[in-house]
Amino acid sequence: MKTAYFDCIAGASGDMMLGALVDAGLPAATLEAELSKLRIKDFHLHVGKVMKNCFAATKVDVHVHDDAPERHLADIRKVVEDSHLSDQVKGTAMRIFTRICEAEAAIHNSTVDKVHLHEVGGVDAIVDVCGTLAGLEALGIEQVVVSPFPVGRGFITGAHGQIPLPAPAALALMKGCPLQGRDIDAELVTPTGAAVLSEIADAFGPIPKMTLENFGYGAGTRDMVIPNVLRVLLGDSTGTSGIITESLTMLETNIDDESPELTGHLTSKLMEAGALDVSAIPAQMKKGRPGVLLQVLAKPAHADGLKHILFHESSTLGVRDTTVQRDSLPRRIETVETPFGRIRVKVAQLPNGQAKVFPEYEDCRAAAEKNSTPLREVYQQVSHHAAHALHLPHDHGHGHDHSHDGGHSHDHDHGHSHHEH
Repeated sequence: MKTAYFDCIAGASGDMMLGALVDAGLPAATLEAELSKLRIKDFHLHVGKVMKNCFAATKVDVHVHDDAPERHLADIRKVVEDSHLSDQVKGTAMRIFTRICEAEAAIHNSTVDKVHLHEVGGVDAIVDVCGTLAGLEALGIEQVVVSPFPVGRGFITGAHGQIPLPAPAALALMKGCPLQGRDIDAELVTPTGAAVLSEIADAFGPIPKMTLENFGYGAGTRDMVIPNVLRVLLGDSTGTSGIITESLTMLETNIDDESPELTGHLTSKLMEAGALDVSAIPAQMKKGRPGVLLQVLAKPAHADGLKHILFHESSTLGVRDTTVQRDSLPRRIETVETPFGRIRVKVAQLPNGQAKVFPEYEDCRAAAEKNSTPLREVYQQVSHHAAHALHLPHDHGHGHDHSHDGGHSHDHDHGHSHHEH
């Protein structure tokens, strides 16, 4: 599994992430080609080498033209959705920008639609976010691990005057992530850096087991007492245990006064908002009433947004919040040719090197309807063809994609095409 480890030596920002990826082997021409898919002409890149405390690092500067229009969330959404970037990059980018807007709105007692984004609302933020996501995709990264976020102290001057550090927006975007205080009077993690890395991280912690293939240093703007760099390590975890360990948030609530139809609607809304899995479990409630135990598994960064949906879309009056550890198998999405056409399958890698294949439900359902074939037969044939096409042992006890963390087939990959968070 191709892994990227972001070592936040002096924090993280948009230009540092781009610089680190280029320094680690992403061709600058590839980055520029990906950013050209945005179809905006309000900027140009400058890529060069700089020294940070005797360390050579790559600096990527986004030069925004003076006549570039100011863009709010709706404008950013149009730019991203009208681009030729991959659907995966588009979806992740919009989750990131929405979270930034939500953080800014809460700080300024405004709404997401009305909030004025100031520093993170312009062309440079679009380039930083989309460039980082597209760069990781171009490098074939399947797993992202991030070190704890270092946070400085003191004040910076922003659009609203003196701002305490860590900046309120960055602090809100790092909720649920591990922090480490540093005795440095400087902004180390910017809102853009916090939003991107908290969104795409599969796990936080030390360097994971992997065979190191390359590394790079991305430079920040200021000179500090420590090297102002973000380091990225690229490697392959093949040959290690193969198990991905991550800390997730489990939200739970008991509901005994809701229609089953509304529960189904709620489940869909939660999955669309980034839940990794949603389970509705029959439960015996007080006074003998039948009810539902609703469990929502999510990345910590998505917990607040999912709680908002639970409170607004259900009858619940309270939500329990627990941190859980999940060990999961690495997996990837492949497309195979079958008698029913091209069908996507998920391939999960076992620690012993064997693999399990799970045909994607929506593709199989559409094929079954189009060909007037029983869904079970489509699953069986797709599994068989996938095993031969991918040279896997034909031993698929789970012939379809229904066996996930909570028993649902809802499965969203956020950030890259490689992982269920």
